[in-house]
Amino acid sequence: MGIKERREREREEVRTKILDAARELFATEGYEAVTMRKIAERIEYSPTAIYLHFKDKESVLREICEVDFLSLAQNFGAIARIADPVERLSATGLAYAEFAVTHPNHYRLMFMTPHPPPDEETEIRKGNPEEDAYAFLRETVAEAIAAGRLRPELDDAELVAQTMWAGMHGVVSLEIAKAKDDWVEWREIAMRTRLMNEVLIRGLVRNEGEGD
Repeated sequence: MGIKERREREREEVRTKILDAARELFATEGYEAVTMRKIAERIEYSPTAIYLHFKDKESVLREICEVDFLSLAQNFGAIARIADPVERLSATGLAYAEFAVTHPNHYRLMFMTPHPPPDEETEIRKGNPEEDAYAFLRETVAEAIAAGRLRPELDDAELVAQTMWAGMHGVVSLEIAKAKDDWVEWREIAMRTRLMNEVLIRGLVRNEGEGD
């Protein structure tokens, strides 16, 4: 490996450390409470070193969101090969929940924390199912509608997609925020996500023999 390649690798390693530290701090302490100095202290770097990679806290948050939203979309890659749109929709709900539970700090920052609007580069990815998880969900719903698989009155792909998303979000966000609260005798999160996913799918799918 040449000097240039080694330096580039080292630079990416530092950026990854910065993003990982910032993600955890933003998720646990809140965006407003975190400073660039605090991020630097977490990884034992000087604030000056942080500014060599990011101009400000907002740019750090924007890149974290860019990386994490893309990671979520790429998780759906294998699911995209499922031919039946209803089966694909069900698999998408479970994969979404698994991502949230496996990466709670990522999820908290992505969906439970206010953050700046996307920049132009991020906007380019909007609507591309391969890079935009919501676009993937909406496209799957649209295919199910076009195939006549959903209840006849459910003809708005945006509404159905957003309702499916809201249902799964409710389960996983409650897990992340409250599941360690012993006031409730919590059932396993896998049981709760499977049941919510099943309830949503059953509520959406057209019954056999149901007409228009």
